[in-house]
Amino acid sequence: MKSISPHFHLTARAPREATAWSPIHGLLLGACILVAAATIPGSLSAAELKLQQGDHVCLVGNALGERMQVQNEWETLLHTRFPELQLVVRNLCFPGDEPYLRIRSKNFGDPASHLRHSQASVVMYFFGYNESFAGPEGIDSFKSDLSKLIRDTQASDFGKGKPQVVLISPIAFEGSDDPNLSDGKEQNQNLALYTQAMAEVAEQTDAVFANLFEPTRQQFESDEQRWTLNGFHLNSDGYAMLAPILDEQLFGSRLDTKPNAGLQAEIADKNFHWFHRYRAVNGFSIYGDRGLAGNDGTYNNRDVMERERAILDQMTANRDARVWAVAAGRSVPESIDDSNTLPFITPKTNVGIPGDKNAKAGKLGSLSYLPATEQQQLFDLADGFEIQLVASEEQFPELSNPVALNFDSQGRLWVATMKSYPHWKPKTPMNDKLLIFEDQDGDHAADVCKVFAENLHQPTGFELGYGGAFVSRQPDIWYMKDTDGDDRADVVQRRLIGFDSADSHHGIAAFEWGPGGNLYFEEGTFKFSAIESPFGPRRMAEAGVWKYNPRTERMDVHASFAFSNPWGYCYDRWGQDFIGDASPGFAYWAAPLTGHVTYPNKHPGGSQHRRVAEISGGDPTYKHPTFYPKRIRPLAGCAIVSSRHFPEEMQGNFLVTNVIGERAILNHQIRESEDGSGFVGEEVETLLSCRDGNFRPVDLEFAPDGSLYIVDWHNALIGHLQHNLRDPSRDHSHGRIWRLTHKNRPLLKAPPIAGQEIPALLELLKSPEDRTRYRVRRELAERDTQQVVAALDQWVADLDPSDPEWNHHKMEALWMYQTHNRVPSELLDAMLSCDDHRARAASVRLVSHMMHAIPDHAERIGQAVHDEHPRVRLEAVRAISFLEGDAAIEMALGVLEHDMDEYLQYTLDETMRELEQ
Repeated sequence: MKSISPHFHLTARAPREATAWSPIHGLLLGACILVAAATIPGSLSAAELKLQQGDHVCLVGNALGERMQVQNEWETLLHTRFPELQLVVRNLCFPGDEPYLRIRSKNFGDPASHLRHSQASVVMYFFGYNESFAGPEGIDSFKSDLSKLIRDTQASDFGKGKPQVVLISPIAFEGSDDPNLSDGKEQNQNLALYTQAMAEVAEQTDAVFANLFEPTRQQFESDEQRWTLNGFHLNSDGYAMLAPILDEQLFGSRLDTKPNAGLQAEIADKNFHWFHRYRAVNGFSIYGDRGLAGNDGTYNNRDVMERERAILDQMTANRDARVWAVAAGRSVPESIDDSNTLPFITPKTNVGIPGDKNAKAGKLGSLSYLPATEQQQLFDLADGFEIQLVASEEQFPELSNPVALNFDSQGRLWVATMKSYPHWKPKTPMNDKLLIFEDQDGDHAADVCKVFAENLHQPTGFELGYGGAFVSRQPDIWYMKDTDGDDRADVVQRRLIGFDSADSHHGIAAFEWGPGGNLYFEEGTFKFSAIESPFGPRRMAEAGVWKYNPRTERMDVHASFAFSNPWGYCYDRWGQDFIGDASPGFAYWAAPLTGHVTYPNKHPGGSQHRRVAEISGGDPTYKHPTFYPKRIRPLAGCAIVSSRHFPEEMQGNFLVTNVIGERAILNHQIRESEDGSGFVGEEVETLLSCRDGNFRPVDLEFAPDGSLYIVDWHNALIGHLQHNLRDPSRDHSHGRIWRLTHKNRPLLKAPPIAGQEIPALLELLKSPEDRTRYRVRRELAERDTQQVVAALDQWVADLDPSDPEWNHHKMEALWMYQTHNRVPSELLDAMLSCDDHRARAASVRLVSHMMHAIPDHAERIGQAVHDEHPRVRLEAVRAISFLEGDAAIEMALGVLEHDMDEYLQYTLDETMRELEQ
């Protein structure tokens, strides 16, 4: 079967935050790259960095510097070189930062305010990477901005006199022979030009300049070792390699010493406390608009939490002193004495006070927690169903504040817990966990609890895949893997950074693999995030859905819409996605909301549209339709019924968890619109509810045997706005997992997935259950691409055209090719022209995701604009938003030759708004 190569250059829209490459760029820069690299000055050509006693060194700029707070090898060398200077180092970097483009949540403070707080006397600027995606056309603007920034900084006094300024160039891009990854050639051509520009600016402004580009380029080319996570973000070995390079560039000589592990540990502890002061989770509830919330009549959030930030400043200073002592070879006590810090402020609880509005609204449970056996008697279930306790804190104390669940390929239950919610308290352990539960005797109740990962920070979501787990460790996403078979993570990587920390219960959540191999996750409003990718920076403000591909390292915004706090995400069997927005309880059909928009624009509508109208433009009263009438709020998770263990009439129903109003699993029938592009639904009999007010269903998933598992957060209090972050009535010890089954229908026999041969796994793609196919796709994504593709070719050839599910089987095959970054052109064309509009719509969506591998993608999309079914036309109009130019506008307007509906008109309006900018 002929496959489309993944090596073609993009002919689709380049990100608006980048400039598209053309062949002339390559010709010009290919000729000048060697000249540019050869003429870049060294570190001391502009000015020398001379440190003095007590200097405060502040790192400002992009992710290269930001990651140094965790990968602190260079800071360790700095204190080793100057052990008696008692240097103070503060990391103020944010991924995605450029000289005058630094997005922050409300009232975070401007850069100068943080330099003043840190009393900066040396400012090290890390720039050049994100800006380089503007290409040669962006050089003049970059130099102008950088020169202005340096001169303004040099003229400032942040508390210790006029500071020295250091410019740190970007490192080189580490290319790869892997056809799924960038070879780095175009990136390095740009990076060489921007490094040269920084050297020129440094010389003109008398700033110190450190050239990291050329020595790292030489290092990358000198051996086969991988130094980066994704081509540009250094891994642990990479930062160990970079540290002496940066040290030598700054100070002119190589420091001949090995890293001091004890000193490095002390610096890590100091940086940890500084990070949680500077990047405090729940900033919107400290200095933002919710700082005055949670008032008990005496203290509000701002009072309580600003005190804690002051305590963290003191604790950081205590650790500075230990760093100086260890660097100088002096002994230090085994434990740190933090008795000199301010006292904590303990607010009163507002639970149970006279006139409590939350209690009257039914938002509070009881501070007298029932045993699980008594709670079980308080469930009200739909006819024919029964409920079973799987695990509780009574048997497993680790199960405190569970928030998300999943099943691995062995059928084991995984649960994330976050005891530290809503805000980690200084001087206490930070020890949220990712747990594995095993049922060893077949009674469906957990017998064993294993701790896969601990010392986490509010893991609001996670997903398994690629041999490990992608875990939200706020505000980042970490990849964790067990390599020795003991079910404990021993490989831990800080994988994706740049997500905002403005609100912990708006943190990265609802992880879900798309059918084509992309990993999706959501974050809520108040947050301004910027992610650096090998293909340029990606920015999103005020809520949305992210899309990440671990195979290609492509990172993009999937949905930038005026959500409040999206916490539900799922797919139907034909690849149509649905999004649940927690706070208002709205649920959306996602296709119209997921066309391309350029930051800071957002698709209009949603409960927060008025709030973001000034950013996105448009009518501030506009409301995008939901696909069924919402009766009650909020929701925390959603799922589509796809289990033969459940009654036939429930298949395809949309389930949502309600965590406050009714504490229930709400049940909705949904169907395709008879004369339109989208879906319509209505609420039917509630699947379950509980008269125990502490029941808080926050996540749900169908198990391999077809039963439904439910995470019970189990807390009397919920939310940030209603109660102080430190309300003493918040519970940090309870949590339960429940299992819903039907009394009269047999359970499924869970098929073996882990370790199965590829042909057997492909046969499981014929399973009726969505989650079975989901777990099979996840397993196949980890297997060798060549073996999977070869088996797929044979499997597709052997499919029976008389099978009623023939088109769906072929769609599963096409998604699996996509997962391995392949697009078989013959199969794609067959699916684009098949007799099932659902398959045609799914295939157009695939084209929009794989434009980098489909050279004639525009032709295929243009044909779909005139498809007989409105959903296919909508997918085509959505896909056009990722193109550019007059031809794309004309193509999109072609849909007006056909009948329109509300969803189609919305999608066309949004595509035209984007194309006309």
